Amino acid sequence: MKNDPLTLYKLIVLYMLNRVNFPLTKAQVGDFILGRDYTSFITLQQAISELADAKLVSAKSMRNRTHLIITDDGRQTLSFFENRISDAIKEDVDAYLKENEIELREEVSIQATYDRQAGGEYVAELVAKEKGQELVRIRLAVPLEEMAASVCDNWQKKNQAVYKYLTDELF
Repeated sequence: MKNDPLTLYKLIVLYMLNRVNFPLTKAQVGDFILGRDYTSFITLQQAISELADAKLVSAKSMRNRTHLIITDDGRQTLSFFENRISDAIKEDVDAYLKENEIELREEVSIQATYDRQAGGEYVAELVAKEKGQELVRIRLAVPLEEMAASVCDNWQKKNQAVYKYLTDELF
């Protein structure tokens, strides 16, 4: 890796992803990096894109979020170049992740996507996970895209109530 600012931003992203055992979204990574004025939005997007192109991170789009996971190659690359990240930045990352772990984990543990089916209807797929384990997966067919989008939005807001209702009724 070259010794330039873009390389540092890539290493920070790899370091962040390596410090958690769940995916982080691009927005979550951006909240940390942009919130500390390390770089601009465009430069951060370039860094993440280059990491994905090099297969150092896996980027999976789910509705309006992109989930990032470090790959084995990313871990190996980080192990070679981690010393290029200052201790102060590492401490900032570690403190941020520790302080925000619950919110970060909850944000990526609730997933909602929808797709158009061959018959013209839409299927919303709703997932809730805890500690990497899937708690519930619901597939709901609806006739209109607007309804599918609404189901996904409401899942983000009401997943705990829906899960509680299901367990109360089924157990």
